[in-house]
Amino acid sequence: MTQPSNTPSGLLVIDKPLRLTSMTVCRVVKRRLVAAGAPKRVKVGHGGTLDPLATGVVVVLVGNATKLCDSVMAGEKRYVADVDLSRTSTTDDLEGELVEIAVASPPTREQLDAACAMFVGTIPQRPPAYSAIWVAGERSYHMARAGRAAELPARPVVIHSIAVLGYDWPIARLDIRCGKGTYIRSLARDLGVALGTGGMLAALRRTAVGEFTIERAAPLNDLPERLVQADLLPA
Repeated sequence: MTQPSNTPSGLLVIDKPLRLTSMTVCRVVKRRLVAAGAPKRVKVGHGGTLDPLATGVVVVLVGNATKLCDSVMAGEKRYVADVDLSRTSTTDDLEGELVEIAVASPPTREQLDAACAMFVGTIPQRPPAYSAIWVAGERSYHMARAGRAAELPARPVVIHSIAVLGYDWPIARLDIRCGKGTYIRSLARDLGVALGTGGMLAALRRTAVGEFTIERAAPLNDLPERLVQADLLPA
């Protein structure tokens, strides 16, 4: 559908707060656009979902810029992740049922570095059961919440680099650069398997989506109550 000529068009780079969904961010933006006079049917989308328990960069697309969704999503992503090696989780993060894992001898920093290196490149990765992937016409997380968790097949993803920013047992802080479709929750789980420990995501912050970095991002609460064309970046 062609957007009316008075429809704003462009981008917003938002620093998403904790516990909001990416679609909630889009709804906030749409409400503020309409408050400033944009058509009620103005299109607002985002270039890549960020889980509610993650913070950081969400690229919001407005009007004709929503056509750029695929190209924005295809850009390299960068994250800072805290991986808890002492526990596992049914959701691979803090949202699920947590299980403490007894680890007689925590891995050394050298062992952690070596394990991280195993996951750099094009690797097979099994998405979390609690993910938005479609399975027979139903979202995987809906099936999991109904007690019908699907064993999702592994698929190839690209991880460009993993740098250990800090390690204080049981938390390893990682700087990860990766391609589209990579689940950092799955990486945390699989890293624990490789080390013979627990493995789950304790915290996640997305610091870049392609050229859109956290330094360019505005906190959601700092947006004007009435968003106009001048507030948007050109597409």
